[in-house]
Amino acid sequence: MLLAHFFRFLRQWRAYGTSLQELSRLGDRELADIGISRSDIPRIAWESAERTA
Repeated sequence: MLLAHFFRFLRQWRAYGTSLQELSRLGDRELADIGISRSDIPRIAWESAERTA
């Protein structure tokens, strides 16, 4: 069970990194168009990772 939690966390961390990278590539104008600011990126990336894992 502990091992399953560990692997789930690894999948979440990988998804977090991917989302963080993709959102960070967007310009400020593009981020504003989708309704987020640059300071929201880590939170949104982690929420996305939690949903996908």
